[in-house]
Amino acid sequence: MLDNQSRKAPYFPPPKPIAPKSGLFQRTPPAVFPPIFGLMGLGLAWRRAGESFALPQDIGELMLGAVSLLFLFSVAAYLIKLMRRPAVFVEDLRVLPGRAGLAAMGLTGYLLAAVLIIYSPTWAIVTLCLSGMWHLAVVIAVIRILIASAPEARVVTPVWHLTFVGFIIGPIAALPLGFHLYSYVIFWITLVIAVGIYAASALAFAKKSVPAPLRPLLAIHLAPTSLLGTVAYLMGDVQMGIAFAYISVLIFAILVLSALWLTKDGFSPLWGAFTFPLVAFSTLMQIAYLAGEGSMFRILGGGSLIIATLIIPPIAVKIFKLWAKGVLAVKTNAAQA
Repeated sequence: MLDNQSRKAPYFPPPKPIAPKSGLFQRTPPAVFPPIFGLMGLGLAWRRAGESFALPQDIGELMLGAVSLLFLFSVAAYLIKLMRRPAVFVEDLRVLPGRAGLAAMGLTGYLLAAVLIIYSPTWAIVTLCLSGMWHLAVVIAVIRILIASAPEARVVTPVWHLTFVGFIIGPIAALPLGFHLYSYVIFWITLVIAVGIYAASALAFAKKSVPAPLRPLLAIHLAPTSLLGTVAYLMGDVQMGIAFAYISVLIFAILVLSALWLTKDGFSPLWGAFTFPLVAFSTLMQIAYLAGEGSMFRILGGGSLIIATLIIPPIAVKIFKLWAKGVLAVKTNAAQA
């Protein structure tokens, strides 16, 4: 969980000073990826809505096409930065926005693999493998950073879910591709890790309050249960799926009731954390309804999808405007190549 520190270390330590130089995408901020992650999930949720609510599937496919291009452009921008100076990878992972962003980059790749399944299973497998390799590299680097850090820098935060539990998104693409054993192993490993992070977060929250600038990250806690429930349903474990569905409803209700408290500090790039948990929740609610669990889930799935459609694009637009103005990298202390 988050502690009562300000924007200073360990969350926002300034990157190593580098002499200014010209170059394309030399300070691409990883903070662009969480909202793209949310947009990709939104497109998949609308694809699912074609079955849940008999809506035109073209809506979801148009969204997914546009977001896929945006994602590929952003990946290319970051890779250009990485090729200019490979050390920026570790430097970006030392700050909280960078750690969340680079993890979200890999997780968005998992969703892109799910998008590609109906078009090209081969490219879906390639995308799934590349995303898994990137995500694994992020995890290994983060573990090394945590081991070498002072104890106060190893505090558990919701971003740990993205880093260590994010592998649970892989089975969303892997199961339709026939990788059942992989999905089963990932499900149980990430479940154990998620429980540990939830327990540590609850203990930390009981001891210290969360500073207002970091509160939006608490929304990430909705994502693991929603994703675990979705994968459980996809694996055919209905009882496990419904259990996670009810837990997710409880977390969603707490977050909604805490909305003013969560947003007290006003808009910041960390609002990207509001995006992907919401669409993960909507997707689980729709799947639970399709599995015959009751109309309540249909209402929650449809309602949360409407809310997600209304808030995710504006958040993404604001964050991308900050990137275009050159402000996002400064606000999130992105490393410079």
